[in-house]
Formats: sequence, C-alpha cells, structure tokens
Amino acid sequence: MRLDDIEESRNVEDRRNSSGGGGRLSAGTLMMLWPLIRMLLRTKIGWAILGIGALAYLAGFNPLSLLGGGSQGVSSRTSTAQEQQLAVRMKKVLRSTEQVWSSILGKYGRRYDPPTLVLYRGATRSGCGYAQAQMGPFYCPRDKKIYLDLNFFDELKRQLGAPGDFAQAYVLAHEVGHAVQDQLGLLDKVHRLQQQALRRGDKTRANHLQIPVELQADCYAGVWGHYAQSHLEPGDIEEAMNAASRIGDDTLQKRSQGYVVPDSFTHGSSRQRMEWFMRGFKSGDIRACDTFRQP
Repeated sequence: MRLDDIEESRNVEDRRNSSGGGGRLSAGTLMMLWPLIRMLLRTKIGWAILGIGALAYLAGFNPLSLLGGGSQGVSSRTSTAQEQQLAVRMKKVLRSTEQVWSSILGKYGRRYDPPTLVLYRGATRSGCGYAQAQMGPFYCPRDKKIYLDLNFFDELKRQLGAPGDFAQAYVLAHEVGHAVQDQLGLLDKVHRLQQQALRRGDKTRANHLQIPVELQADCYAGVWGHYAQSHLEPGDIEEAMNAASRIGDDTLQKRSQGYVVPDSFTHGSSRQRMEWFMRGFKSGDIRACDTFRQP
C-alpha cells in the first residue's frame, strides 16, 4: 500500500513508552502497604478509601500511580526503527479513513467524528476497562478510542499466517468501522438486545447478535478500501482477504482446539468475513453493508 502522499493523523495517543498505570500489584508491594491498609481498616473512612481504590483497580487504574508507584514509568523496551515505521503507517491509514468517512457520511448530512488511536505496549487503561495485548485491537465506545498494541501484527503474520501492510490496514479499518457504527447508533441498539438475551440466559443469542456487528465492520473496511484504491498495490486485496480468512471464528477454533462450535461464534466464519469485505470493496456503498437483514 502506497501512503507517501498521505499525512499522519493527529488523532493518535502514543502510550508505548508508558504503561498507562494499568500495572498489577505484586505480593511484595502489598506487604509494604500492609501497615497503611491495616490503619485504614480501623475507620469507616478508611474502609471507604480502600473500597474506592479496589473498584478503581478492577477498572484498570492502579491507585499507586497517584503516588508515583505502580508501573507508570517508562517502558524498558524502546521502539525499533521497524516499529516506528509501522506506527507511522498506522497513523497514515487512520488519516485515510478519516478522509473517506468524512466524505461518505457528509453525503448523508452527517459529520464524522474520528476516533482516537491509542498505541500501547502490553497493557493500558481504557474507557472499557483494563486493556491487554492478548485482547487484540478493539474499539471502545465509552471513550471513542481504538486500542492497538503493534505487536499484534507480529502474531497476525507469524502465528496466523496473514502478513502484509494491507492486512494491517484492514485490521485498523475494521476497528474504524466499529467507530462508524457507534456514530450511527448501531452499537447501542445491539448492546441492549444482547443484555436482554443475557438476562434470559441465552448466551448463544447474545453471541450471534455480535456477528452482524463484526461482519458489517468488515464491510465498512471494504468500503474504505474501495475509496483508497489509488493507494493500493498488486496483491493488497489478497492480503486483506487472507487476513479475513485467518481470523474467522471457524478457522481460529480449529487452530486452537481442533473443532468448531458455531454457537460460540461472535465474529463470523472465514467465508462470511471475506464475502462482506469484498461486498463493501466492490460497491463502495454503506447501504450494501446491512448485515442485520441477512438470514
């Protein structure tokens, strides 16, 4: 993918040199704090302070960061030249999505509010709780931010067999697709339906309600790709299709456990993910991405 003529997005929060205060408390730290904790346990106010601290910690915030403790300091690993190039590429891809979606939504009389891309290492705080690299990239509707540990792309390439710069762009464009859904009010509607299903004890229904959300984000990524075709190179679409195939629920389940459990699907099969990306790419029309009307 050629990005030389695209500027970097300014909607980026780079936390790679800071843990973000989301570190875990060690046993040694707890031992050191025990005299203070014991003193607080003697009063009602102390109990309240400890309760608030516990809730904040469970939400992903390390209260020790307020005292200069925890893991708020500089990361021990510095950026390599390759990682820096990848960060620049993601910033440029983000800028491309901002241009495309501002134009598309503008045609429907809507203003596009671009999400912020948070680059981090290992773990960080998010509006949706404690973010860890093992979770993979995700969009948080509570703070309107996309969280991405760039090391995910190593896993995408080496473990999942999906290399290539456009495969990486597809991943980011998919998360931007969730931001678009959020602005259109779709995420709230689905979340309410999922909560209703869970209250009835129907986890399978809650899982399946997520599938059209993810497939539509794939389709929206394809729509972005349609308008970014002038920046594509031979083989780019094949990279995106390969990535979509490698992260389908059926493929991931076969790889991890040797068999497939359709009732647990949340993102759709490999075939579905490829088909919806291509539907968006070929049409360039968000109206072609109504996954919720599909059987």
